[in-house]
Amino acid sequence: MNEKDIEKIKEIIKSSNKIVFFGGAGVSTASGLKDFRGKDGLYLLKSKYNKSYEEMLSIDYFEEYPETFYKFYKEFFLQKNDIEPNKAHYVLAEFEKKHNLKIITQNVDGLHQKAGSKNVIELHGSIEKNYCVKCHKNYSIDYVKQSIGVPYCTCGGIIRPGIVFYGEMLDINNEINAEKAVNEADVLIVGGTSLKVYPAAGFVRLFHGKCLIIINNDYTDYDYLANYVFHEDIGNVLEKILLWKMR
Repeated sequence: MNEKDIEKIKEIIKSSNKIVFFGGAGVSTASGLKDFRGKDGLYLLKSKYNKSYEEMLSIDYFEEYPETFYKFYKEFFLQKNDIEPNKAHYVLAEFEKKHNLKIITQNVDGLHQKAGSKNVIELHGSIEKNYCVKCHKNYSIDYVKQSIGVPYCTCGGIIRPGIVFYGEMLDINNEINAEKAVNEADVLIVGGTSLKVYPAAGFVRLFHGKCLIIINNDYTDYDYLANYVFHEDIGNVLEKILLWKMR
């Protein structure tokens, strides 16, 4: 980690009014969750159901095979009760207390809020939110976890996770708010994402501020646009560039 670059970034952030953090699955890997497109990501593993993870997370699969979907979903998304935020989540939450920070996340795990962040746009929804496809009654994640097989509403409808399945559009309000935040940002920090999932990945091209920072273990297709690129641990880099006032 180049200390001169760190000092330059600190000065830029100090003089900036609007900071946006745009994050992906790599933000939560230190919490014990797998990412999707990393070297050990879920998309490179063969599902034991003989289907790709992308197919099993599609709206068509959920609607046609709800029993199999929930076996898969509960095993890979709801099986761990001890998942906690990691350094990256806590650093962002701490920074937000005294600065104008907006978080745009592609993750559905709710860990940013659990760490204390308030200003979060969940592009792909959240596993914490669940609702009946028939009457739209809301249900907690605990209700889904404790259900046997497919969770059903009192009206008889199937309860679905409040996530954006493959084959579905992003929530229009979330998309508009995210685009607006990136477009108006002075500094955009992109972390833990391969920048391959659209339309979210295209948000980077909407940035017209003074400093783009990319933090990711692997190279991204947008590294060439960034002012600073770190292929290092995201929690350590965020701590270095954001918590200068707390040291």
